[in-house]
Amino acid sequence: MNDFTTELKERLEEIRRQGLYRELRRVDSPQSPGLEINGKPLLNFSSNDYLGLANHPALKEAAIKAVKDFGAGSGASRLICGSLAPHHELETALAAFKGTEGALTFSTGYAAAIGTICALMGKEDILVLDKLMHACIVDAARLSGAKLRIFGHNDLNELEDILRWAKERNSAGTAGRQPRTLIVTESVFSMDGDIAPLREIVALKEKYGAWLMVDEAHATGLFGKHRRGVAEEAGVSEQIEIQMGTLGKALGASGGYICGPRALIEFLINRARSFIFSTAPVPGAAAAARAAVELVQSAEGKQRAEDLWALVERLKAGLGRNGWPVANVRSAIVPLIIGAEAGAVAAANALREGGIYVPAIRYPTVARGEARLRVTLTAAHTQKDLSALMDALAPLPHPHHSKPQPAAADA
Repeated sequence: MNDFTTELKERLEEIRRQGLYRELRRVDSPQSPGLEINGKPLLNFSSNDYLGLANHPALKEAAIKAVKDFGAGSGASRLICGSLAPHHELETALAAFKGTEGALTFSTGYAAAIGTICALMGKEDILVLDKLMHACIVDAARLSGAKLRIFGHNDLNELEDILRWAKERNSAGTAGRQPRTLIVTESVFSMDGDIAPLREIVALKEKYGAWLMVDEAHATGLFGKHRRGVAEEAGVSEQIEIQMGTLGKALGASGGYICGPRALIEFLINRARSFIFSTAPVPGAAAAARAAVELVQSAEGKQRAEDLWALVERLKAGLGRNGWPVANVRSAIVPLIIGAEAGAVAAANALREGGIYVPAIRYPTVARGEARLRVTLTAAHTQKDLSALMDALAPLPHPHHSKPQPAAADA
């Protein structure tokens, strides 16, 4: 065995000792409230498919038609030969849905974040991030070379202090272009399920002359009169320079997008490296996402969102009765904080033995000592499903009384 393999095995053993080892679990069924893993049926409370669209007939039919009409692959990056009609149709639909001048799609939300932030920001600029931002935004900030400042989670006072400092620094100017400040936040935070105070953040960015980028990955399709997201619900969509999101959560397909002024879209086409140098997403995925955008705006989409929120309220009420601390926020993401990594893995394993699939979320996805079960609901779940989940959670140690447990296999 060579030194390379030996060292990797030693590193993996250290990951196991820390209770952080992960492995892929093969699923032999579509994304739905029920999964089949290793031949065992499980109720699925792990998916971000909030509206239950990933296996919807309309999306599957759209994807199949696009494959028949345009083939399985896109051939190259869109600037070379891959700018197929389904991509343009999806972007037109997204811009109309979000109420912006334009939209640009990427292969993933990660690629959308990296490409956009690195295209817009440089070493003379300042990036201001919420402490709990998704890893893709953190990585993009580091790659951009911009000066990075972090404010406490949803802490408006600390955000204002940073913006005041940034304005004073930028006003000193440089020989080149005027340095810029970009605030980046999620609207619904992916691990805690809480919501950013967008109205107040918009007021601060206007006061101090900053730009604002909002990731609506976990809000698109769920919030607002037209299900556009938290920005719509807060009435601040037109005051946000960059709206980001993903197509693989409530929209049930795959990919990422940026919506905003036409000038932003044209600039990204010319400067976003993750767009320029990536083969275009497959036409079937683009067509499925377009079908989802249309469905979300329909009567069926409205009903699915209402069904989801009703299920969320029932779940939270049941958890509260059983002594689980649940935040008073409207979100399909319900974290059950365990604390110790090993304890979260043990809880997830116990649930899986009882026919319930809920992932153990651990460092580095969340901070050390804040491991949790991340329960997510979809509109396709039933009251019977919720009852089964509550029954499975009942015998688990209450988080306030749980004790550290030996490391176990990954959940």
